[in-house]
Amino acid sequence: MLGTILIIVLILLLLGALPSWPYSGGWGYYPSGSLGLILIIVVILVLLGRV
Repeated sequence: MLGTILIIVLILLLLGALPSWPYSGGWGYYPSGSLGLILIIVVILVLLGRV
């Protein structure tokens, strides 16, 4: 249950970090890239049963 909630929150953060606004265009994909990496790690941990 905790893993599912964590994955949903991370997906929402990942969508929110995409550089879609003009002021965030200079950020590049660094915010969403790091959140994507965290999401992949959490998904792997959930699949292995660690979370």
